[in-house]
Order: sequence, then structure tokens, then C-alpha cells
Amino acid sequence: MYIGIDHGTTGIRFADTEERWFELTRQQARDMSKGQIIDTMLENFRASRRDVEMIAVTYSMGDGISSITPIEKVKNRGVISREGAGVHVGGGTNVYDAIAESGLPAVVIPGIHRHNYGHPCFKVYSHGASPEKLGIAYNAYMASGDEDFIVSDISSNTVTMGVEKLRMLGAIDACIFAPGVHHGPLDLQAIRDVDSGHITANDAFSTAGVSKLIPYKSLGSLMEALEKNDKDALWAFDTIAVFAAMEVASFQTLIPGAAIFTAGSVGSMGLVKDRMSSLLKKDIKALGMLSAAVGLAQIARDVHHGKKEILGIKVER
Repeated sequence: MYIGIDHGTTGIRFADTEERWFELTRQQARDMSKGQIIDTMLENFRASRRDVEMIAVTYSMGDGISSITPIEKVKNRGVISREGAGVHVGGGTNVYDAIAESGLPAVVIPGIHRHNYGHPCFKVYSHGASPEKLGIAYNAYMASGDEDFIVSDISSNTVTMGVEKLRMLGAIDACIFAPGVHHGPLDLQAIRDVDSGHITANDAFSTAGVSKLIPYKSLGSLMEALEKNDKDALWAFDTIAVFAAMEVASFQTLIPGAAIFTAGSVGSMGLVKDRMSSLLKKDIKALGMLSAAVGLAQIARDVHHGKKEILGIKVER
């Protein structure tokens, strides 16, 4: 069997190629022993250690490696530093170390960044997307067969990727353009707040989503408000859809005939997907919340079967 592990913002999802899955919160994963993590994984998949042929692991930004790399060859968990955009809890670290110490066959998936962009213009940005986004993109290809496509993953943050002729051109990271529910780029006021010492840049990024302007600070409460047609909730989701559509449209300048997909908890919502479709005047397919973990399992399978690259990202042996 093949397993993908999606180290996401709110939790860590495990899935196989048959779309069986389970999730641990980052706090749960932090507090478990490494042996408990492996046992929980095998129990949920009703598998033994000998059943596991390959695992695809993601960790943080994945900017310390440029290729899909056997876990035993990876230093510092595949990152330059844990410092940067996002909140560190410790669950992802514990899961990564549990897999690394288990002896189970595993590869580490890189982020999309300056050293593996397929299009040279993207090198102006150091980082485009964390590693699980490659799983989402591969899942889009596996689900559709399209070789030219754009994927916008929308949840706590928004990240959009462009693939042309099965080559990852680049990605627009959450700190560059479109806001999500919680995270977003630093605007002028945020820069002033950072420079004055009122807030760190990471805290500014982590609170720059649409929730900074509405009374609903969690996705759950925002969804409840939407069911009541609350004007703040309607504004929030419409704003996310508009800016995500702008990101997709920017990739259409490079890949004009590309198929379009959304993913993530917000990207899977009909309200958001349909609004983006109306703006872009093109049908959009939602991949769902499991696309990253399932796509990573699909990468693990194809790496095990000898693929030399995944969407233009080299596979190390």
C-alpha cells in the first residue's frame, strides 16, 4: 500500500490511494509517542508494516530540498529553517521523525521554490508553495488527465499553482497575493505595524486573512454565519473567491487553455467555486479536502514504480 501524509495548517491527514484516510490534530500528533503514531497509522489502514511499500511525507515549507528525496538522505527534515510563515505546534515534527525512525520506505516531498520552479520569472520569489501542494496538483492530474491546468488551494490561506505540459511552472504563495480565512500578504498597515515593533512579520501574515475584518475568527463560526446569510460571512467568502480568481487569471496569461481546479475546505465550497467560475467564465472542478493526502499517496505509488519525475520535479534515488 502507498500512504500520503499532508502536514496541513489545522491537522495532519493520512490517506492511501484508495482514499481511505484519517486525521490527527497537530496537538494530538505532538503529544503521541513515535511508536503510537506508527501504530495508529497501521491500525487505521488495517495494515501491517510489510504492507507499506512507500510513504510520501511533507514537512513545513520543504525549501531545503528541491527534489523528491528518500527520507534517509534528507537533512534538517528538508527545510532551511522552521522560522517563517505559519504557526509551529510540533505535531508535524513528531510525525516526520516517527516515519524517519520507523524504517518504513519513505520519500520527502519538496516545496515549490526558487530552486525548482519550471518558469524562470518565478525565481523573483523565494518560495511558492509548501510540499503538500504538489500532492494536490498531482491529484488533479490523476483525476482528469489534463496536462495543462491551474489549481487554487483555498482554506486558511490561498495558494495557486500552474502546470503546463506536466511541468510545474510555479506557485503564488499565501504571503504574496490572495488572502484566505486566516493568512494573507502584508499590506501597508501591516508593514507599519511590523516596523514599529507592534507585531512580528509572521504574526502579521497569520492574521492577514479576511477574518481580521469580521467578528468570526474560525472557519466553523464563519460557516455557521454563512448559513444565516450573515453579511460579514457573505463578504468574506466573496472576497476570497474574487482574489483567488485573480490569481488563477494571472496564470492564464501563461497557460491560456488550462483546466481549472480548486481544493481545500473553502475551495471545495460551491459558493466559492461558482463565484470564481462566473468571474473566469470557465468551468471549475473542486478536488475536495483530501486531494493533498491522496495525491501524495499517488506520488508515493508512482515513485515506487520508478517514475523519474513528478510534474517536472526530479525524483532522487
